[in-house]
Amino acid sequence: MKVGGFKRMAAVARLDLVEVFQSRWLVFHSVLYALLAALFLFAGLRESSVLGYTGMSRLLLSLCHALILVLPLLALTASGLVVNRHREDGTLELLFSLPVSRGEYFVAVSAVRYLVLLVPLLVLMPLLGLADRLLFGHVVPWVFIGRSLTISATLLWSFAGLGLAISTFVRNRTKALMYLLITWIVCVGGLDFALMGLMLQWRLNAETVFVLSGLNPVQSSRLALLSSAEPSLAILGPVGFYLANRVGHSWLFLLGTLQPALIGWASWYVAWRHFRRGDLV
Repeated sequence: MKVGGFKRMAAVARLDLVEVFQSRWLVFHSVLYALLAALFLFAGLRESSVLGYTGMSRLLLSLCHALILVLPLLALTASGLVVNRHREDGTLELLFSLPVSRGEYFVAVSAVRYLVLLVPLLVLMPLLGLADRLLFGHVVPWVFIGRSLTISATLLWSFAGLGLAISTFVRNRTKALMYLLITWIVCVGGLDFALMGLMLQWRLNAETVFVLSGLNPVQSSRLALLSSAEPSLAILGPVGFYLANRVGHSWLFLLGTLQPALIGWASWYVAWRHFRRGDLV
């Protein structure tokens, strides 16, 4: 890409970032991250053992479990209404009357919406580790922090891509919001109940259950997180024993990060192609 293209994308990104600041969306989810961390801080920094860990490890594990449920909703709402809103309020017509291409606009908006969700996490988790080290003298699990950030980043990108696809294909914001909520509900809770129903009805084998659950980026991220905290996966009982011995915690972490990333890139690419070739109004 030429230098002029980067400058135009930077200009669009600055405009979108101003909109994010004006809507206080960045402040909202940053405060939400901080509140979640503070909530688990009082429960996680006690000397009680959970999964063989104490102190900061318990805090981070509890925080990440909560984030796995919250991050998809934040990513969907941050990205799922941006394109159709700009189409309705005339922002697209104004921008494309200038020397800005559709692809440059889409890349800039995608980067802003993703980074405003990821950057506060990149700051918060290392700060928690440093604060625990300075205040309580605990050993900071930097490896677990790094893996948790990787899992959070890929999960965010997965649902940011899905949100951008919905925002691009669904022009009506009310309908788009409905699809966003349905996507979040199905990924967070619906597949669990569907799998339990299938297991009770047809007695599926372990391989089939694992493949079906792995199609859900939330479930993949959960397995990656648990395999990082407890490689034996004893908390999952017989299922954990099967996964730990047949798949291995390293492969579970790899699958739990690559699969959501692939879903995010595939959704983003489909949305990007449709936006470049579709009608603006």
